[in-house]
Amino acid sequence: TDVLLVPDRPFESLVWRVHSDNACLSMFSIKDACWLQFVRPPQSCSFAILRFASALAPVVYHKRAAHWDQTSWPFPLSRSIMALPLAARVRLPGAHQSLHKAAAIVLARPPAVAHSSTAAASSGQQSITITTPDDWHLHVRDGESMASVVPHTAAHFGRAIIMPNLVPPITTTQLALDYKARITKAVPPGSSFTPLMTLYLTDNTTPDEVYQAKEAGIVAFKLYPAGATTNSDSGVTDISKCVPALQAMADAGVLLLVHGEVTDPDVDMFDREAVFIETKLKPLLDRVPNLKVVMEHITTADAASFVASAPSNVAATITPQHMLLNRNALFVKGLRPHNYCLPILKRERHREAMAAAATSGSKKFFLGTDSAPHAVHTKEAACGCAGIFSAPIALALYATAFEQAGALDKLEAFTSFNGADFYGLPRNSGKLTLVKEEHVVPASYSFGSSTVVPMWAGESLAWRVQSYAC
Repeated sequence: TDVLLVPDRPFESLVWRVHSDNACLSMFSIKDACWLQFVRPPQSCSFAILRFASALAPVVYHKRAAHWDQTSWPFPLSRSIMALPLAARVRLPGAHQSLHKAAAIVLARPPAVAHSSTAAASSGQQSITITTPDDWHLHVRDGESMASVVPHTAAHFGRAIIMPNLVPPITTTQLALDYKARITKAVPPGSSFTPLMTLYLTDNTTPDEVYQAKEAGIVAFKLYPAGATTNSDSGVTDISKCVPALQAMADAGVLLLVHGEVTDPDVDMFDREAVFIETKLKPLLDRVPNLKVVMEHITTADAASFVASAPSNVAATITPQHMLLNRNALFVKGLRPHNYCLPILKRERHREAMAAAATSGSKKFFLGTDSAPHAVHTKEAACGCAGIFSAPIALALYATAFEQAGALDKLEAFTSFNGADFYGLPRNSGKLTLVKEEHVVPASYSFGSSTVVPMWAGESLAWRVQSYAC
């Protein structure tokens, strides 16, 4: 007897051996289908099934009589599962071989929704106190607009990684230090918020610039494929041109932060992250294997699986929008420009994968809001800008997502520990308390001489920040 497992995501060159009380099974991958095959067929009809509740968590079930029992494996059941008989010969999409006298394993999914805040069951918990969090991916712009948004982040976060994609971009150490001085000036009096600066990687970045940046306290370089997102026209056109600088970064302990999308117009917008991993990121890591890499704002099950299985020098940030929204949110009762960001929102199965990765407890995933403010008229335009502004409510959004997953106990590590540990920085010593207190997100915030519309504008959130001790 064979059993076919139809997975949430493909697995490549993955081998598991699972010992049940009835049989020993082996698992191997054929393109987009995963197979479970009995090594020693059982004498009865009972058999074990391996399923992935997240990129990290295998779950084993036994079929006994007419129902399924979960083993003592310490991972939660997050979807219902059932077996259906198939015809003597079938072929499923993505599978490269036919099955004979098989049973298909079907994962029952909840219906896709624009966001799932209304569907969340309350945990009953009324407050949670965590170590002061950090934002490991933030855009604050410049000038009077910057002065409007920096206080929102400074109110809730101890530190933030500042993205360098200004016009012109922050490509040198001196430009980064000057930008840091302007940001620091916008921090409200009494706040201990610290901006952590990055440089914009180009085809012409030199090893000398890397070492100079390290000496000045610059923590990372950001790789933007040319044309991939806002103000990325000066980005990298060919990663091979950057290898000397990347090797210097590995030697100096400077991180590489990656916007993981290809820009080839022949690649579908929704596939660009997966293609980037295979064609760009894996070859890069093969050439510079000791480089510390953060795959920023991941959006797909492919990325979650890649990061989870990668060596310890690879991690990822996850945004609140990619945990809470799927691509339906772009089109609910009309076009929704304020839900447009890059990487773009994906299918529901990818949103589920982001929520599963963030709440898994893995140290490889941590908070990065990618809060990216744009003036309202530049979003509500014939060619609107990409970016979602979430800074004022980001922690409430993350708390909502973690509560939905029944994982509030894992919120602190995701927001406050994992990023600092990966960057090799000390954890913050202050505390922050969130309380269960429903409130309506403002329709807009001040943004220089204009306004910016936040994520969840006009909608209710169940959590809010009550107090913050630096």
